Amino acid sequence: MAATGFFTDTTVCIGCKACEVACKQWNQLPADGNFFSGRSYDNTVHLEATSWRHVAFVEREKKLSGQISGTRPFSWLFMSDVCKHCRRAGCLEACPTGAIVRNEFESVYVQPDVCNGCGYCVVACPFGVINRRDDDGRAWKCTLCYDRQKEGIEPACAKACPTDSILFGEVESLKEHARKRLSELHARGVTEAYLYGMTADDQPGTEGLNAFFLLVDRPEVYNLPPSPGVPTKTTGISWASMALAAAGMTVAALAAARAGGKR
Repeated sequence: MAATGFFTDTTVCIGCKACEVACKQWNQLPADGNFFSGRSYDNTVHLEATSWRHVAFVEREKKLSGQISGTRPFSWLFMSDVCKHCRRAGCLEACPTGAIVRNEFESVYVQPDVCNGCGYCVVACPFGVINRRDDDGRAWKCTLCYDRQKEGIEPACAKACPTDSILFGEVESLKEHARKRLSELHARGVTEAYLYGMTADDQPGTEGLNAFFLLVDRPEVYNLPPSPGVPTKTTGISWASMALAAAGMTVAALAAARAGGKR
């Protein structure tokens, strides 16, 4: 079965948060209270075990390319963030119980009846997506609406998006659409636009994402890591370094013993 995912075009996001509400409603996630950070109009701040979609509000003292409104340098950026369903997923590789699996749509799925709440997946996610709920201690995150996909229905967030900023479909088709959209923006003079995490070449640390983005500023501006990497990608290098260090210490010890014997 073909891999499915999301392409999020941030240039048409209006920050309405319909995706957040639709996600919570469909997945019956609890409300997060009336918290406001004071730094923004954003009241959910980041992805959480009870917030599987989050629309970031970014205020910049900088105009967008072609922007003529406003008397001073200022613009808003909005981005609906979600689990990236990495081609190589740190959470899945770190799970000791097999609770996190890749399903038939090649999405990364947490089986709540198997999760024991150990939290290894939480520290292994380079995006800070997965987390444990306070009420039951288990890890939760976006399922890419697995239950809806099985019925042939698109995920609730994509269905609710009024501007088609969130597109759902087969990953290869989404990549083709994303390349065309990028060319269109560059032709309009929005030369800062680029695709984040679409391929393994773009993001070798995760070997590419099944939920990727079109951005117009640095990843850090959207609270995304510039070079995310799955921790287990460097395990081989770590073991090789330890082996080399151990060999060096052994050689040094033998040399010291030989020198001592000659005296």
